[in-house]
Amino acid sequence: MSEPRQPTADTVRRQAAAALSAAGIDSAAAEAAELVAHELGVEPGRLLLIDEVTDAQRRRIEHAVALRAERIPLQHITARAHFAGLELIVGPGVFVPRPETELLVEWALARIAAPGSPRPVHVVDLCSGSGALALAIAAAAPTATVTAVERSTVAADYLRRNVEAQHLTGRVRIALADATDGAAMAPLLQTASIVVSNPPYVPAASPVSPEVAHDPPEAVFSGASGMDVIAAMAPILAAATPPGCAVAIEHDDTTSDQVVDALRRAGGLEQVQAHHDLAGRPRFVSAVRPGGRGDERRAPEPDDGVEGWTA
Repeated sequence: MSEPRQPTADTVRRQAAAALSAAGIDSAAAEAAELVAHELGVEPGRLLLIDEVTDAQRRRIEHAVALRAERIPLQHITARAHFAGLELIVGPGVFVPRPETELLVEWALARIAAPGSPRPVHVVDLCSGSGALALAIAAAAPTATVTAVERSTVAADYLRRNVEAQHLTGRVRIALADATDGAAMAPLLQTASIVVSNPPYVPAASPVSPEVAHDPPEAVFSGASGMDVIAAMAPILAAATPPGCAVAIEHDDTTSDQVVDALRRAGGLEQVQAHHDLAGRPRFVSAVRPGGRGDERRAPEPDDGVEGWTA
């Protein structure tokens, strides 16, 4: 008697999707494909080409599916997150980037491409985390240099690994610093053409999904109103950025008006504007430091006296 035929990868994928759906995972089919493909070492689109999955492979897949059913983030299981066409290394201790933040990338790239944009272009990414914004902008704008600012040494380690993995060492520099520390920010912001930030902004009492609960709390929550970090950053941006610098800050759905108010009250910033995502939800606020293009400015170098510089 012949031995039972091993299941195909597509059969295993469908079984995994059923298990994830039963666990309440909204995107069960897509996540099942991602998990199965990850354990088999292929891209999801190649699963239909795999005729047999071994017992050892099935055990690994079942373990991964069980973790996801417990609401462990998919990105913690696969150790990667997809963002703006990049594959980033992520895991416990660093915020997992969300697709909605790609709107900040689009905004920054439009500013860089605009006629009369300052040259050379120096982008500063505050609260960089895994480096999602910094790396996506650098990858799409090869003439730009980017400074990624992050205060967590754990997150900065992921950031460093991502810079190396994306082969952007030299164009993306890392500064270990607190974005709410005016003295530390002054030398970084004085040459900035564009500043982007996806800071912690969720009000402390807000309910979050089980997946978000696995992100570092200090990267998610920002005081009772969700405004603590943004409110501290606003006057620093108004004082330390040069004329013509454009700023964009992502925020909670409920705090758009507060962010607009904080940037206006800071003084030194104009054209304060709220932006919405494709679903009509308030997503980020932008502003511009008034003034002309001025002299060409270089990005600071590691020996310019900035604490925590790494290449």
